[in-house]
Amino acid sequence: MTRRFWAILNTILFTIFVPGTVAVYVPRWLVGGFHKPENGVLTWVGAVILVVGAAIYFRCAWEFAVRGLGTPAPIAPTQFLVTTALHRYVRNPMYIGVALVILGEATVFRSFHLAEYAVVMLFVAHLFVMFYEEPTLRRQFGESYDEYRRRVPRWIPKLRA
Repeated sequence: MTRRFWAILNTILFTIFVPGTVAVYVPRWLVGGFHKPENGVLTWVGAVILVVGAAIYFRCAWEFAVRGLGTPAPIAPTQFLVTTALHRYVRNPMYIGVALVILGEATVFRSFHLAEYAVVMLFVAHLFVMFYEEPTLRRQFGESYDEYRRRVPRWIPKLRA
């Protein structure tokens, strides 16, 4: 089997367990299980936010597996620095995608607790990025990562690549 195949398979497994837990299982627990959403404009707005967030995450996960030949998991990181696709505009689009999924769920289910959870998730992600990911990537990729950091913002997307 090729390295790319294993990267894709491991990314799928990581996605099921980590973002799946953060964006599906914990929100379901916070809202008390699976509920049928109310009809209305807010439900559709939330659904769109959720789908956009999921699309962002899956697009970036694909880039990690196919271009970076690794996964989003720290135990199986990419072998190449991923600066393509959405990573041209913001350094942490996967976290943004997961947060959008949670905010979409908060909107669909009209849950302030889920909105609070999304804020907490982003705060924890920010700490993880600052104190683990960025130092690790600097050690792994050196000057190319420093140049990437100078060109691409951490959280607020730059509209021009």
